[in-house]
Amino acid sequence: MRNHTVIPEFILLGLSDDTQIQAVLFVLFLVVYVLTMVGNLTMLLVVRIDSHLNTPMYFFLGQLSFLDLCHSSVTVPKLLENLLSEKKTISVEGCLAQVFFVFTTGGTESCLLTVMAYDRYVAISSPLLYGQVMNRQLCTGLVWGSWGLAFLDALINILVALNLDFCGAQNIHHFICELPSLYSLSCSDVSASYTTLLCSSFLHFIGNFLLVLFSYVRILLTILGISSTSGRSKAFSTCTSHLTAVSFFYGSGLLRYLLPNSGSIQELIFSLQYTVITPMLNPLIYSLKNKEVKTAVRRMLRKCFQCFKNQVDEEHGQSYNKQCLET
Repeated sequence: MRNHTVIPEFILLGLSDDTQIQAVLFVLFLVVYVLTMVGNLTMLLVVRIDSHLNTPMYFFLGQLSFLDLCHSSVTVPKLLENLLSEKKTISVEGCLAQVFFVFTTGGTESCLLTVMAYDRYVAISSPLLYGQVMNRQLCTGLVWGSWGLAFLDALINILVALNLDFCGAQNIHHFICELPSLYSLSCSDVSASYTTLLCSSFLHFIGNFLLVLFSYVRILLTILGISSTSGRSKAFSTCTSHLTAVSFFYGSGLLRYLLPNSGSIQELIFSLQYTVITPMLNPLIYSLKNKEVKTAVRRMLRKCFQCFKNQVDEEHGQSYNKQCLET
């Protein structure tokens, strides 16, 4: 497979060409990125060290936090760099690499959200068998399967895209490299790549979305079969965080890749939603609506504070003993 690239680099035009607006956007997205890192790292630590969260649901939540760290780090650092730089360029190889990793992390998140929907279905429909059905081996296999399917999907798309010739036009009316944005810059036939992208989007993303929808139809039927109102409310409350995360991800991601590329402001908003905003919101969604997570975070903070306090007391004690010996 050969890459017949003619031009060495692209120019990412970004969100604005006004330097003052770029400065404001830099501060805004830097804050968003820091919050994304802190929120998802906190969620990862809480799930890992708190024994009360040693369940399949929180195992998948930890994987989602790790995935959001990766997904955000693929796009936001380059966005921040271009907001400060006058030369907003990215090499063709770097652009295709970004496309590959956006596909991989985004595709994995799509699969993982489907797995989490199935997890909620098992928890609600068969609560007594939940731990037996969603055992550690199955959970690990589902996570690795999600990564594997997304990697294969990304690899197929990028191998087909390597046959595209880029010559003449260099400007990408976007803040990141996405495959639909590259088609208008190609001076060769893009039908093979476009068809591959369309098919993979339908099979991978639409397929996962339909599986999520099917899981929630089954969940709804199960909840309606619960006699008590409090039982139905409790069962549905365990799904609200996941439903919110699914809405944010699919609401923007599907629209971005299934609608025709036009370089409009709506496309930028959809891309910002699933690459920048959603990774920041996911830990908030799962912590604000989950008492167990909030309690675990408080426990972890108390432990950290106690360790810090003990360390300070120990240092003060050593300092006092040293002064006593000197006198």
